[in-house]
Amino acid sequence: MSDPIRYQIIAASPGAHLLHVVCHIPEPDPQGQIVTLPAWIPGSYLLREFARHIVWLKAECAGRQVAVRKLDKASWQCEPVDGELIVSCEVYAFDLSVRGAYFDSQRLFFNGTSVFLQVQGQEQRPCQVEIDQPACAADWQLATALPALQVSKQGFGSYRAANYDELIDHPVEISDFQRIEFQANGVPHEIVISGRHRADMQRLARDVQKICTAQIDFFGGKAPFERYVFLVMAVGEGYGGLEHRASTALLCSRDDLPRAGQDEIGEAYRTFLGLVSHEYFHSWNVKRIKPAAFAPYDLSRENYTRLLWAFEGITSYYDDLMLVRAGLITPDDYLKTLAQTMTGVLRGAGRLKQTLEDASLDAWTKYYRQDENSPNALVSYYTKGALAALVLDMAIRERSHGSKSLDDVMRALWQLYLDLQLGLEEDAWESVAVAVSGVDLKPLFERLLRSTEELPLAEALAHVGIELRLRPAEAAGDKGGKAASTHIDKLAQRAVLGVRSSADSGGVKLTHVLDGGAAQAAGLSANDILVALDGLRVNSGNLDRLLEQRSVGETVAVHAFRRDELMLFDVTLQAPAADTVELNPIPQASAFALAARLSWLGQAQ
Repeated sequence: MSDPIRYQIIAASPGAHLLHVVCHIPEPDPQGQIVTLPAWIPGSYLLREFARHIVWLKAECAGRQVAVRKLDKASWQCEPVDGELIVSCEVYAFDLSVRGAYFDSQRLFFNGTSVFLQVQGQEQRPCQVEIDQPACAADWQLATALPALQVSKQGFGSYRAANYDELIDHPVEISDFQRIEFQANGVPHEIVISGRHRADMQRLARDVQKICTAQIDFFGGKAPFERYVFLVMAVGEGYGGLEHRASTALLCSRDDLPRAGQDEIGEAYRTFLGLVSHEYFHSWNVKRIKPAAFAPYDLSRENYTRLLWAFEGITSYYDDLMLVRAGLITPDDYLKTLAQTMTGVLRGAGRLKQTLEDASLDAWTKYYRQDENSPNALVSYYTKGALAALVLDMAIRERSHGSKSLDDVMRALWQLYLDLQLGLEEDAWESVAVAVSGVDLKPLFERLLRSTEELPLAEALAHVGIELRLRPAEAAGDKGGKAASTHIDKLAQRAVLGVRSSADSGGVKLTHVLDGGAAQAAGLSANDILVALDGLRVNSGNLDRLLEQRSVGETVAVHAFRRDELMLFDVTLQAPAADTVELNPIPQASAFALAARLSWLGQAQ
């Protein structure tokens, strides 16, 4: 067996947020070894150019400095040497997200794509990592899903990986964190939480265990990993997650975590559990079942696929559905959440301009680079993808007379992966769905994926005895999912500007001006600062109240600053769109529809 490539992570300076990374290459390329750093991290489809955080890079052999020439933005070539090549670099680590590396006096966290140099031509060679305890914190611990070789009780020491791909797929958390362990279907799991919080760890472990058990059972009862680690960073305000083969990195608001004595699952905690469920479901759907474009990943450039709707959208469909199937939330809670997802999609005109396949393909340039026009121009393959999965699931259930569902398609895809270990070609997902369901789904796929027609959501939900109702929003913060406290006729008379806004010290900042709205028709633009309406000062607290005093069709004078210029706009107020969704069980639904609903939600009949 060849000697492994060995890495060392040295916590150099918490105040300057600097890590030293050393790479020992036992058999460098005799023509001059090239090393690179990935441009992106799997699961987050944007070129993030991690090499920009390398402060310096140097090499040596047998104590002698080796000349290094930079080839491009993320590649370096060392002069030929005879013997082990040691390449060292300094990395600036100050990205608090789940995608990069972060180091300060309270915490060290990194993804391998941010710190581990790729040795070109030796990607399949075994790797070892040595991580010593930072001198700045004797009470810190280390958590990772990387297989350990020899580590201390606190987790510091040496770890191994079969190759570079495995090496970079295990994030590492080092801090004075809290940890709790549990088992799901006999597999050890850990939850590690960094940052200040008051979470009820026992309650959290019980709830997350239910999610893990439900998902392992869903895919046949055997987990695809030997252990699993949830790495959670609790902050004041934050949300995000990134999946890995045997772990996930999560960012959450500390108030989203359950506290002692809190028995119910409120909206904030449900949001966190949905995030946990989403990233865990990715253990199957995208980490193993994946597009051929990702098998293997080319981390130097964009990897295009039209299938992100299936890998992110379907995962988004199942994340909250698994919460009700696991018994954590009620069917009514789930319908409320589903209605809010529908509301969010309906409020973006981009759904009428960008297909789901194009949204998947454009992730690299549009979804992860959103701007003030994004609601008018693009649709999320997460949210619309989840709704397309719902429509597809209902269609299969209805047309197969309840004998098949999207569940069967997902399990068939998992078995296909187990049998072949290959990525899916662009047309393979649809072929598997047709074969498994025994239903002609081609016209439906054309509508869902390759057109901008509205999704047939009401028709789909009628199959399970659920009625979809549309109404205008009651106020800017109305996300849908619940009955309005105001009669719908009165809501339809509420005058609106057709904007999204945020508070600003000078007034109200327009973050988005929506297609077809009153503000757009009058010439207002994103980033304008509204300061007065008909001569009255405007702020975030009184704008809605001032508009409530106006009527649909009335023209109002709006003063706004654009850059440093005060401008006047005559805005003719419009009626609100009926884009807010309520979902309610149909009282007189048929026995067939009731049975279909119970099957869909995983409820006992």
